[in-house]
Amino acid sequence: MAQTFDAILIVSFGGPEGMDEVMPFLENVLRGRNVPKERMRAVARRYELFGGVSPINSQNRSLIAALEKELQENGPHIPIYWGNRNWHPFLADTLRRMADDRIKHALAFFTSAYSSYSGCRQYREDIMRAQSEVGESAPQVEKLRAFYNHPGFIEPNIENVRTALNKIPEERRKRAHIAFTAHSIPLTMADTCDYEKQLHETRRLVAEGVGHKSWRLVFQSRSGPPTQAWLEPDILDYLTELKEAGTTDVVIAPVGFISDHMEVIYDLDTEARSLCERIDLNMVRASTVGAHPVFVRMIRELILERMNPDSPKRFLGTFGASHDVCPADCCQMSAGRV
Repeated sequence: MAQTFDAILIVSFGGPEGMDEVMPFLENVLRGRNVPKERMRAVARRYELFGGVSPINSQNRSLIAALEKELQENGPHIPIYWGNRNWHPFLADTLRRMADDRIKHALAFFTSAYSSYSGCRQYREDIMRAQSEVGESAPQVEKLRAFYNHPGFIEPNIENVRTALNKIPEERRKRAHIAFTAHSIPLTMADTCDYEKQLHETRRLVAEGVGHKSWRLVFQSRSGPPTQAWLEPDILDYLTELKEAGTTDVVIAPVGFISDHMEVIYDLDTEARSLCERIDLNMVRASTVGAHPVFVRMIRELILERMNPDSPKRFLGTFGASHDVCPADCCQMSAGRV
């Protein structure tokens, strides 16, 4: 039976857009985690390198503009709203505006391809908290499925990795390594979700699509106390290991992210590149999917799936299409947060 939805809600992390916003933003991100001020200031210094501006907001605006064009041309003709967890536009403010516009039943697209507490369940909790704040007039919100194995996510990543490999001289290209990266999370969190399994499936599908044999999934951007175990290996350790093994070229493919936000432009383009320059390892960083036309069409396809549950759900690999409605016990909170 077809279902009626009257809006799309883009749900994302948020980021500052000026130096005066950096510390308030970080206080929101780290609220309740007992993070020392000195650690917070160290993170703030990363934003200083970019004028206090995180690229995530402008990238979300570009994605929304591309999706609006796609829906205008091909339907469904419903409005798109945008709300963040940690910075303006906050989810509660967006839901309040949706209520004022008499939106009743929205579909949410999370800017995370994978299932984990921070990438899925926490966003659902954020939405429920915002709905409670807005009150009875708040719209009902249902999330679109995880898309880590959807052709519309895999194919642009294959294209981007192939483009990056082609920047390496042909005589060295076959010997180059691909480092597929994703945000590390605590092992206690990884144990409650399919995050790591899904990442391995994504990198396998992309590597097979590219036709390259030398690759590995590695992790980046870990935080938290050093006594807490997180997913490994770390990208910087892996780059050093590659150099010691005689590797001359590496492609870094951040398939764990959908856009070139701070974890990409600092942790990879700044920190990892600095290491590669010091150890004389040629590094090429593949683009994320961003607002790639195939990815934008995928979002429309996911919307149509939910409007017509009888429509086919495309996927690649062996795991099938992800569930539409998350089980009550999936991606539970654990000790340690990303």
